[in-house]
Amino acid sequence: MPTSSSAQTSGRLLTLLSLLQARRDWSGLALSERLGVSDRTLRRDVDRLRELGYPVRALMGPAGGYRLDAGSQLPPLLLDDEQAVAVAVALRAAVGTGAEVAEGAARALTTLRQVLPTRLRQRVDALDFTAVVPGDGAGAAVDPGVVLAITAAIRAREELRFDYEPGTDPAPDGRGSSGPQPRRRVQPHHVVVRAGRWYLVGWSAEREDWRVYRVDRIRPRTPNGPRFTPRELPGGDVGAFLDARFRGAADGSTGWPCRGTVVLDLPASEVVPFVGDGTVEPLGEDRCRVTLGSWSWAGLAATLARFDADVEVLDPPELREAFADLASRAARAADG
Repeated sequence: MPTSSSAQTSGRLLTLLSLLQARRDWSGLALSERLGVSDRTLRRDVDRLRELGYPVRALMGPAGGYRLDAGSQLPPLLLDDEQAVAVAVALRAAVGTGAEVAEGAARALTTLRQVLPTRLRQRVDALDFTAVVPGDGAGAAVDPGVVLAITAAIRAREELRFDYEPGTDPAPDGRGSSGPQPRRRVQPHHVVVRAGRWYLVGWSAEREDWRVYRVDRIRPRTPNGPRFTPRELPGGDVGAFLDARFRGAADGSTGWPCRGTVVLDLPASEVVPFVGDGTVEPLGEDRCRVTLGSWSWAGLAATLARFDADVEVLDPPELREAFADLASRAARAADG
């Protein structure tokens, strides 16, 4: 059985490790004061960490100090509660994206869950979300407590009551969300991470329609509403459903509401990387036929114009009219 002295030493080592992980450089005096030990005891504790595999480097200088460097092997990590939950969320998101690291992320999540205290393991287990369309940029910051409140309501099949902060960007259904927002009552079904942002997909009894909300704008109210029987999401695939909403298809269909075909005076190889789910057909070395979709004709015309090449509209007439409108606006902008 460990003595009280050894337990005290172990606790002090964990505190020392936490301090070294929190800041790049520490002076020996600062560490001694934080730990309440002598300089000699501090040196012994640093040697113990080195024996455990932590590459603690001594810093030269008038006061001296210590730094935790990267090592050749991965030593045990010390995480606080928020860090542990954050790592679990990131691992679960990686598993859901189908990326090459998905298998390793799943094993790491299992390992982390086994060593979590019961209170944290319950929080992690309550997180139930789907990750689709990996993003290449940072999304809006999301409060883990809000995610936990939403997923808990989903698991309990309880109506979610919340305030919704206004925003200036369009909602996934194409409607803006600026201005005062009424209190919402929604039957929550899925939490989805798409391109770095978190969304709630739920059924609104008041609107008799499926709705999509930005999680970073949700402020849950307590208590939750009555229990409900979950409806089946149109199509059954939450990723495809959300993708359709972002395309402007309110009925959940997967096709773009506006789709056109043009000829671009560019080689197909220069166009393919930028058309997403569109199609490109080579028409010789310097021309190609492109079929592409968008949520509006104006948006489709602007997307095609960004290729900075001559465009010949083949179909439909609405796309040709959208180009005419775009040209008029561009001419007015050029005139100041």
